[in-house]
Amino acid sequence: MPDTRRLSGPTSLRDAPIALVYRGPASLPGCPEAAARLLKTSPRGFDVRYAGPYEDFPLSAKTLAGASLYVQPGGDTLADAYRHMRRHRKDIRTFVRGGGRYLGICLGGYLAGATPGFALLPGDTDQYIASRGATVDSEDDTLVRVSWRGRERTLFFQDGPYFRTRRDADVTVVATYSNGAIAAMVAGFGAGRVAVVGPHPEADEGWYADAKLDSGGVLGTDLGLDLVDEVLTP
Repeated sequence: MPDTRRLSGPTSLRDAPIALVYRGPASLPGCPEAAARLLKTSPRGFDVRYAGPYEDFPLSAKTLAGASLYVQPGGDTLADAYRHMRRHRKDIRTFVRGGGRYLGICLGGYLAGATPGFALLPGDTDQYIASRGATVDSEDDTLVRVSWRGRERTLFFQDGPYFRTRRDADVTVVATYSNGAIAAMVAGFGAGRVAVVGPHPEADEGWYADAKLDSGGVLGTDLGLDLVDEVLTP
């Protein structure tokens, strides 16, 4: 995984939109940092800050109130992560319902679901590898093909979710897996919006090298930024 050096927001950007990235026991080293680096490349000029139990900014209603975007990055198992995050469920739901934006990557996508999770989606989540016709059958680090807005792309993948929605749900499907299951989407929640993605578009070359995977020289950063733009669309 990439390095885990601290990333602090620029103090000079007083009017920059604040993006909070969770970092704590419900994430894995390298995942929050990769998400933060992705956001730092956005032309939106985010002031990126980590939030968590050991950070300068605690994950709380007060901290969320000042943010435009909250990011729940990748991590380990859903059950263990929710054990740490369930105390924040009400604050995160209130933040999004009031107009905030949520981006969930891999485990963060699972946590946006309901069993267990924050129940931010018009439906729920499940393991892609358990879905009918899945092209991946292992929880190991690997590559997965998706159709992103109609373009075929390959992304870093590690037991990510797919997303099941109610038939009447108003969602924007951004990407699908090869079997047609939803790999990335955006949905409304109250006055806010929620973006979720199963693969890891934020993964950099270090991730591929550590997993002995070939990126082919094409990373998914542009897709990650596309999803950020979609969730921030009014």
